[in-house]
Amino acid sequence: MSKLSMFSYSWDLAENGVANTVDEFKKIGINSVTLASSYHAGKFLRPKSAINKVYFPEDGTVYFKSDASKYGDIKPIPNSIYGDGEVLRELTETNGLSVSAWLVLLHNTPLGTRHQDSAVQNAFGDPYIYALCPSAPAARAYAIGLCRDVTESYKVNGISIESIGFPPYEHGYHHEMSFVKPNKWLSQNLGLCFCKYCVAGAEKMGVDAKGLKARVAKNIHDYFEGDIDLQGDMAEALWLADVASDPDLRKFLDFRSTVVTSLAKEIRQSVRKEVEVAIIPSVARPTGGAWYEGTDLKAIAETTGVIEACFYEPATDRIKADLADIKLRTNNLGRIKGVLRPAYPDLTSESAVIDAVSALWNGGVKDIGFYNYGHIRSQSLNWIGKALALVNKK
Repeated sequence: MSKLSMFSYSWDLAENGVANTVDEFKKIGINSVTLASSYHAGKFLRPKSAINKVYFPEDGTVYFKSDASKYGDIKPIPNSIYGDGEVLRELTETNGLSVSAWLVLLHNTPLGTRHQDSAVQNAFGDPYIYALCPSAPAARAYAIGLCRDVTESYKVNGISIESIGFPPYEHGYHHEMSFVKPNKWLSQNLGLCFCKYCVAGAEKMGVDAKGLKARVAKNIHDYFEGDIDLQGDMAEALWLADVASDPDLRKFLDFRSTVVTSLAKEIRQSVRKEVEVAIIPSVARPTGGAWYEGTDLKAIAETTGVIEACFYEPATDRIKADLADIKLRTNNLGRIKGVLRPAYPDLTSESAVIDAVSALWNGGVKDIGFYNYGHIRSQSLNWIGKALALVNKK
């Protein structure tokens, strides 16, 4: 049976009551909930809420009752309001409902701040405190522990894993500021992690990682000292030229993929066999660009069997193109799940939602999620209901 899921937050379900919200979901054809069980901070507009129209979730906390014995040096931070996991527990005890724990894995500012030795570091040695590095042993142990913990403690049917890889430089950090015009070449170079674990791991694969680190730092420094602003098309072409002409850079990017793939494999091996492990490759568009974050789509499909792609696009032709490219890159291995945003800035009408759902369905994607219950208006729920009613007739 197809899993038609609503991505949701504990605070939204708690306000409405879990049972009431699930009934609301079932009326529009939703039979699954993907609940944020480890999540970051934000400033969220909640159009349907009767209590808080604007909500600020606690940064980097977990929404289930964690077991500290399953972790090493890096341990999860329980949410002060919903850390007892009652919302997740009630969902898993609801008949006829599939439940996935949605885990934001390595993007965690409080943990990155506390454990900067395990955080991503650029070519200058600056830590990016919002991201634990997938090469760091302590970060990997935390990631594996989190997945094992929630699947052993709760009867979830699956886990949806976000931020398993290396983050891009642009993050949207609070009051993030730059008076240097951004461009692809600069961002891609600033986003490369040269922490001691990445350098050591890459050196073992025959990469002159120390030399590459020095070269990247010099190139960025010289760019800052100059008086040229690269235009968008030029910057992207120059970045690709660097990848094509620098063997160590190419091998370093390949190394990053082995890091992420091996972590996904260890997670798959550590959780219950019947639990579905879905990897969200990236929220950046298109999905194929996730290679920069270390996500090799074919390798992930071979490792966990499920890619949960975010088709965050305003037009159906772009959704179709992205889906076709994912199939090409995976050689049709594994299974693809799709996530849509039935609201601004993507699908802003009933017809747009219907067309997008139909495009995925007709393209062989029968497991579709909608992001996110708390963010969208009631009209979006109606659009979802009409779209699902149409495809379920097929």
